[in-house]
Amino acid sequence: MNNRKGKSIILASSKGGVGKTILTMNLAGIYFELGKKVLLIDMDINKGTIALNLNVKGSNTIFTLTEDLLNNRFDKLSNYVIKFNDNIDIIQAPKDPRDSLKIDSRTFESIITMAKNNYDIVLIDTPCGFDKNNIILMDEADVILYVMTNDFMDIKNTKSFMSIIKETNLENVKLVLNNSRDLNLNYFSNFDIRNIIKKNIDYTISESFYIKNITKYILEGEILILNKNLTFKDKRDYKKLVNMAKELINE
Repeated sequence: MNNRKGKSIILASSKGGVGKTILTMNLAGIYFELGKKVLLIDMDINKGTIALNLNVKGSNTIFTLTEDLLNNRFDKLSNYVIKFNDNIDIIQAPKDPRDSLKIDSRTFESIITMAKNNYDIVLIDTPCGFDKNNIILMDEADVILYVMTNDFMDIKNTKSFMSIIKETNLENVKLVLNNSRDLNLNYFSNFDIRNIIKKNIDYTISESFYIKNITKYILEGEILILNKNLTFKDKRDYKKLVNMAKELINE
């Protein structure tokens, strides 16, 4: 009998281009190096990119999983995953954008529960902003990791996002400021940001993780953190990122 009870982490943001999907994949890489069995679920159902970024393909998607659950065709979760490596699996977003409109959110609780029973870590990437699917997923997740940058519009949107989070009584929200997305985004201090959004910044991703030719590695299907040829400027920053990953799962 499988006694595994994993942790689920949903990654959210108010706007695109903040590095959320890259962080999702890098967290998968860190947990892989920590010996964890990881499932990536791409719930950015209108433009899902995880399987595309990692150069993996499969016939089933989150749409076929939800349809089979609702129509008593479901057998086992492994039929719906694509393997990236020995310990990282992926459930990809719908290939046909029309299928994203048919996904039934009533299945989300069952999917996350099954995933946690089969994996140590379940990482769920979502579209930016708030919609019905995101709210349901956030309600089911153990941790909501909200990703933002030091950009005025992003900070403004984050303030609104956090107000909504407060109204929904979700208390498991962790905020990460991604300073590696664009080195020119350094307008506000952490103190200023906290005062604007009325929430503490739990984690900061250092500028040392900035990669100038990041598109090259994405096109090659890389999880950046697993590429031993990439040397980050400050090993202390790498350790902070690993510690963040551990803290998110209470280790």
